Amino acid sequence: MNDQVSPRADSPCIKICVVDPETDLCIGCGRKTAEIAGWLRMDASERAGVLELLPDRLATMTRRKRRKGGARAKRGELKDDICAG
Repeated sequence: MNDQVSPRADSPCIKICVVDPETDLCIGCGRKTAEIAGWLRMDASERAGVLELLPDRLATMTRRKRRKGGARAKRGELKDDICAG
């Protein structure tokens, strides 16, 4: 655990820190809250293991979520054929 690696140098954080309550994953980097909290205590091999999981997590997250239309939907400005381009 003392690999003399800069704790922030290999962090996947992209400064979009919002956790999806359904999955416990950060929508910015794809890490779980426990992984974010423990990042500074992880050694290089533990961090590499987490980093290896992130591409699949992020891809799954974006496929699973559907946009709901935002403010325009709340104001009732969207029609039923939202996806019709």
